[in-house]
Amino acid sequence: MNSSGFLLIIVAFAFLYFVLVRPQRRRQLASQRMLSSLEVGDEVVTAGGIYGEVTELHEDDVTVEIAPDVRVRVARRAIGAVTRHDDETEATLGPGT
Repeated sequence: MNSSGFLLIIVAFAFLYFVLVRPQRRRQLASQRMLSSLEVGDEVVTAGGIYGEVTELHEDDVTVEIAPDVRVRVARRAIGAVTRHDDETEATLGPGT
């Protein structure tokens, strides 16, 4: 293999890194930050599209009230986005937005 072919392979890998790997890492980091900053009272939307308010936080799951006196236990990683905080300020949306 000549040096120009080797250089082409290096350039292709660098391109793939900056186009695919790096943005995915950013999305994962943003998602981790969003999930670790969840608080009781946050309004969230799950990955399945269910809106609700966080009522309890646990290590791997959260309890979300989806209607008056209707609470569901949801895996923490299934929270898609925080839509609003108690103090009425907009929160950063989760991954994929």
